[in-house]
Amino acid sequence: MIDGDSASSTELYVLLSSLAEVPIYQGIAVTGSVNQWGEIQPIGGVNEKIEGFFQICREKGLNGRQGVIIPKQNARNLMLDPEVVEAAEAGSFHVWAVGHISEGMEILTGERAGAVRREDGTYPEGSVFARTEARFNRMYEVDLRQQKIE
Repeated sequence: MIDGDSASSTELYVLLSSLAEVPIYQGIAVTGSVNQWGEIQPIGGVNEKIEGFFQICREKGLNGRQGVIIPKQNARNLMLDPEVVEAAEAGSFHVWAVGHISEGMEILTGERAGAVRREDGTYPEGSVFARTEARFNRMYEVDLRQQKIE
């Protein structure tokens, strides 16, 4: 049985993608919980999750871009089926171990996340986080205008 909050990072990736209007590549599975600082936290059943997604990808056809994003803390617990290991070594399947939501976002979108604010408090121009913040600002401005109308 699989339970817990191991989908919370996935939910955050989807929200950031939607707000920033940046598509996510659909050939990558994600697992890991996330805390309020964007740090990815370990989960249970990591081997089974990787192997299950690998089997689906193998049946559909491996294309070298598929893989699974896991918490970096789980990397030391990996005991994967030799077929998965061989595919990873051959570059036809990937397992990425990440420590922060920004790392996963870059893997999923192929775009710079911009995790560190500049001295002026803004994110690097064009980054996923800058576009997310700009979207929030636009939403806030619309809300202020609506309040003035009422």
